[in-house]
Amino acid sequence: MDSHNLSPADDVANAIGRPRLGQMAINIVLALVALQIAIFVSTNPRFEWSVVAEYITAASVLKGLGVSLVLTVVGMTLGTLIGTLLALMKLSAFRTARIFASLYTWLFRGTPLLIQLLFWYNLAYLLPNISIGIPFRPTLVSWDTNELITPFIAAVLGLALNEAAYMTEIMRAGILSVDSRQRDASRALGFTPLKSFLRIIFPQAMRIVLPPASSQVIGMLKGTSLVSVIAMTDLLFSVQTIYNRNFKVVPLLLVAVVWYLAVFSVLTYLQSRLEQRFSRGYVPQTGNGSANK
Repeated sequence: MDSHNLSPADDVANAIGRPRLGQMAINIVLALVALQIAIFVSTNPRFEWSVVAEYITAASVLKGLGVSLVLTVVGMTLGTLIGTLLALMKLSAFRTARIFASLYTWLFRGTPLLIQLLFWYNLAYLLPNISIGIPFRPTLVSWDTNELITPFIAAVLGLALNEAAYMTEIMRAGILSVDSRQRDASRALGFTPLKSFLRIIFPQAMRIVLPPASSQVIGMLKGTSLVSVIAMTDLLFSVQTIYNRNFKVVPLLLVAVVWYLAVFSVLTYLQSRLEQRFSRGYVPQTGNGSANK
């Protein structure tokens, strides 16, 4: 057939695939399910959306939201720093450091976060006073454990130390993903190990680290709801306090859901922007080893 006699409608690029009955049926079913859910949520009076609107910006709720955000930021920051240090210990040639890091991750990943929070909150039962001094010598300084380990400190310790165990493996995988020749090149240029890590290894590792680390941030945000068991006035504890007074359980839980979803959406957006930033200049390799053009 003469290609010069073909009309634009005959171009393969303009071809429209046949409608697939199976896909159409699934789309119709999903649309009906979504419509049914929307009708249920909008028309069921027991959701009491007027109560949700009344308390969504209540001072106590916003204060609890602020506590949850602070715990997320502080816990994730400390967890990442400790996790990075532990990852370097796991990758070091120093056997004692490797054993310590492995035992740490085994302990904190193998026990529930709720138990860890309760342990730190009740530390005074095992250790009434926290002291600093030289062994077999008089104590230099001492604190009452109940005064030192407040609910906020217990929450930070529980969240950060638990998160560090997970960030250890994430950071270790990211560091291992960087070609070892990058380290050799940085040493040849006279970089110290610390400068080599901060300037060469860490930025490249972030491309691998960011997706799972971002998921950990989101998990940390939701995990802060557990601190309500140690009387921390986070978002969940705040709405629980209100519905214990007015018995509007479902609407107040919806208030918490709305705020969790709002913060989750913002974090998801920031995650995508950070991934784009750290992926700049990265060219994926094809199966034959040549870069895609």
